[in-house]
Amino acid sequence: MAEIIRAALVQTNWTGDKESMIKAHEEYARQAATQGAKVICFQELFYGPYFCQVQDQGYYAYAESIPGPTTERFAALAAQLGMVMVLPMYEQEQPGVLYNTAAVIDADGTFLGKYRKTHIPQVKGFWEKFYFRPGNLGYPVFDTAVGRIGVYICYDRHFPEGWRALGLAGATVVFNPSATSRGLSAYLWKLEQPASAVANEYFVGAINRVGVEDLGENDFYGTSYFVDPEGQFVGEVGVDHAPELIVRDLDLGLLAEVRDRWAFYRDRRPDAYDSLVRP
Repeated sequence: MAEIIRAALVQTNWTGDKESMIKAHEEYARQAATQGAKVICFQELFYGPYFCQVQDQGYYAYAESIPGPTTERFAALAAQLGMVMVLPMYEQEQPGVLYNTAAVIDADGTFLGKYRKTHIPQVKGFWEKFYFRPGNLGYPVFDTAVGRIGVYICYDRHFPEGWRALGLAGATVVFNPSATSRGLSAYLWKLEQPASAVANEYFVGAINRVGVEDLGENDFYGTSYFVDPEGQFVGEVGVDHAPELIVRDLDLGLLAEVRDRWAFYRDRRPDAYDSLVRP
């Protein structure tokens, strides 16, 4: 595995229908490949609008099986491009059992598994409990062509336990695909994820969609970025108003350097933390 991997994030707006969103993301992946990217992550619920702004059973139709038609379509593209892909989707496990999920595809097109969003909000403009059951697959880390990657999804980022679980499982890069709105928690966007990268000593790729969709007033503000285990942004942060493909080089050699210097994992005291996880 290379010490430096070229990684990509996609932030974009709603095009109006599922098929055009899928085609747009296929093109983003091809563009990333021409720039040398070996791993890419899309935004939360990438092929749809952020329908959680309203409570409408009609949007259940966006859910599909994982693996299923969309994962198979992107698995073929991943194999063609030699690129690891993280696909945040709406999953139907069975009728009436729905999850906010990210599928992980390896660079040879192999479906490696999925992560289901663990923490589900239910506040104005983010009515997610109407659409999703809480995730039940734990915090998997996936062995890919670019190393061990993990996934956390949007609201999860406010909860430190999953970040730590991914680090303990050996993640070197954790992707956090999101749909977060201007004015709600924007001031936390460039605070929490860099802090989590430092506390857990890995890279984080933070992705947010852009624009105002016709379902509500949420103004998604982009500003997607990579941050390193020292809490420093890798290159420029994405713009806050327009679609953008963000491609950055991540120096995985920094991981060992930081872990040797700060030794947070050495100095953990799990024997002292039992009371923190009791109801």
